Amino acid sequence: MNMEETVARYKEDFELFPTDNEKLEYIFDLGKRHTTLPDELKNDDTYVKGCASDAWLVGECENGILKLRGEGTSEMAKGMLTLLLDIFSNRPADEILSFDPAKLHDMGVVELLSPVRQQSLEAFLNMVYGYAQKCKEQG
Repeated sequence: MNMEETVARYKEDFELFPTDNEKLEYIFDLGKRHTTLPDELKNDDTYVKGCASDAWLVGECENGILKLRGEGTSEMAKGMLTLLLDIFSNRPADEILSFDPAKLHDMGVVELLSPVRQQSLEAFLNMVYGYAQKCKEQG
């Protein structure tokens, strides 16, 4: 399943919920699958600057495939990280770099985020695309 198909799957999931609160509950439920990072990986380089709550994102490149791991401290950050890592992690760098992040709006959830949370999403995406660019350059 490619990135666009993964976004389409989440869109279908979100459409099952008639209210915004139920959609947000779904994000919180996703956060229950959230993983943590070892303390040594939580540093200034991996800290998501501009995120509403503390969050870290680690990107590792293996044979042109970007593997992402992250940790957030709030329920919303945990849920959104779980969702976003599902979309962006374990993908070829070229696929990530050619993906238009505006397509995330197709899921019907980005507009539910407060302006501060939308800035957090932007900060996360900036890090992902930065990692993807480095991964591509490593070839």
